Amino acid sequence: MKKTDKKYLLIGGGLLLAGALIAWSRRRTIPKGVQAVHNFDKQRYLGKWYEIARFDYIFERGLNKTTAEYAANEDGSIKVVNKGYNTRKAKYQSAVGKAKFTGDEQVARLKVSFFGPFYAGYNVIALDNDYRYALVAGKNRDYLWLLSREKSMPEEVIERYLNIARSHGFKVEDLTWVKHD
Repeated sequence: MKKTDKKYLLIGGGLLLAGALIAWSRRRTIPKGVQAVHNFDKQRYLGKWYEIARFDYIFERGLNKTTAEYAANEDGSIKVVNKGYNTRKAKYQSAVGKAKFTGDEQVARLKVSFFGPFYAGYNVIALDNDYRYALVAGKNRDYLWLLSREKSMPEEVIERYLNIARSHGFKVEDLTWVKHD
């Protein structure tokens, strides 16, 4: 193979890889059939939230006292600081990331990254009028969070949000309930 042919092969491979990465980053960020909250106010959503329940996945396994804190970045994105108490290691751990809207900022459909260019879905699918309680879904039905501005959530709000989640096909019986003692 000539040197020129290798060069074109490398350029073609690079373009193919770049196209695949762009397509991958634009894939679905919300479960099919689920709608994010409209008339969303980013400023009202910012601040500290306590995790009440979640589907247990590897990055939060073994954590209690989990919180998420959101702050506006100068570039319009949102700084995300997730924190939790690792019961096995008996210490707090945290992760800092960035969230961006996937479209109109009045639709609570975002993507969040804690690992460079790799983003995952973050979709507020239920929210009370006072921005005190939120139901958040990930990119698929394997990710779900119930969030509150306080360390607890009223039972009637929990039931309402669980019913919303059930109606969208989430297996709410698999939720892990977070302790904030």
